[in-house]
Amino acid sequence: MEAMTEAKVDIGHRKARVGIVVSNKMDKTVVVKVSRHAEHPLYGKRIVKTKKYVAHDEENVCRVGDQIRIRETRPLSKTKRWELVEIVRRAPIFDSSIPGEEQP
Repeated sequence: MEAMTEAKVDIGHRKARVGIVVSNKMDKTVVVKVSRHAEHPLYGKRIVKTKKYVAHDEENVCRVGDQIRIRETRPLSKTKRWELVEIVRRAPIFDSSIPGEEQP
């Protein structure tokens, strides 16, 4: 039997999802809406089912509308069991001021 020169770290297969950020009001936390298509059990029509996940965003880089990839992790709080892996697509930034109106 060979002696292992490197310690293998295997975290196993973790679930991953891609979704849209719907809230980033909390510190280091985002709420992500993940949609999937499913077939209706009786009528057979395809319907869209959505679910919200609470994910950990360590650097607070996500903003509402971003498409991100999250993966399963250990429980970080009562509802937070997912972490941010990458930002797939950034949301556009819109200017909050209305053209033609003065700021007080």
